[in-house]
Amino acid sequence: MKAKALYDLLRLDHGVMLFVAVLIGALIAGGGSLPDATKLLFSFLTALLLEASTFALNDYVDLEIDRRNRRTDRPLVRGDLKPGVALVSFYLLFPLGILFSFLVNLQCFAIALITGIFAILYDLRLKRTKIIGNLYIAYIMAVPFLFGASVVSPTIPIAVWFLACIAFLAGVGREIMKDVMDMAGDRSQGVKSLPIYIGERRANRVTAAFYLIAVLLSFVPFLSPAFTTYHGNLLYLLLVCLADALFILMAATLAIGKTPPLSQYRKMTLAAMLIGLLAFLAGAIPGW
Repeated sequence: MKAKALYDLLRLDHGVMLFVAVLIGALIAGGGSLPDATKLLFSFLTALLLEASTFALNDYVDLEIDRRNRRTDRPLVRGDLKPGVALVSFYLLFPLGILFSFLVNLQCFAIALITGIFAILYDLRLKRTKIIGNLYIAYIMAVPFLFGASVVSPTIPIAVWFLACIAFLAGVGREIMKDVMDMAGDRSQGVKSLPIYIGERRANRVTAAFYLIAVLLSFVPFLSPAFTTYHGNLLYLLLVCLADALFILMAATLAIGKTPPLSQYRKMTLAAMLIGLLAFLAGAIPGW
């Protein structure tokens, strides 16, 4: 078994990004203070294991579609791993992720359990109606902020909800863009996606709209005194402008109707989201 193939299957880089979102939620809810190290470790393991297990199940279920779409970034398609490895990974890691959430607190357990159930439903059924699936994936990008706040407090601050909303909007846009890439394989499998309903060009413009709305909202924390540590934070502004520049570049190309390099943009959105996470993290730490 190749370590790189297992890393690709479990998308461990996504798990780290999810934990950064958890950390941001915890910092905001805690007024800049972190929870104790044990709770922080358990929350990290929850995010990592649930993310890894559900990605493994996703690749197992989607193997034929991924083959038709020539998704050579997937280790099962490349033949680097057997499908059974993905299934075993899910059965081992998913219960552990739920267990660690229970060890944090009951509110975190409830969020993790509900999210985990949705993840399984998505992998097995919901993804065939991709419009619903897009909303689910965007929810997965937003919920770690709420989970992180719940590690610290039963009340989730409005700032956390706002950042989660920005992540949700960017996530919806990215998923629609990915659906444009997957149109041929989705048609062959009878999967219904927004690009299949409205066409590639209109779908690209919808993606651009979601990106631009997220960009506009990203300036609110800097401008509004209600966001305390974010208000007037120049490091937050610098980082968020870098992320926004990437989103604006992609949105402009998508909106004007040219043929965009979608495979390149798929990677670029991850880079923009990572920079955006760093901006959110910088804003959550008092004194930065």
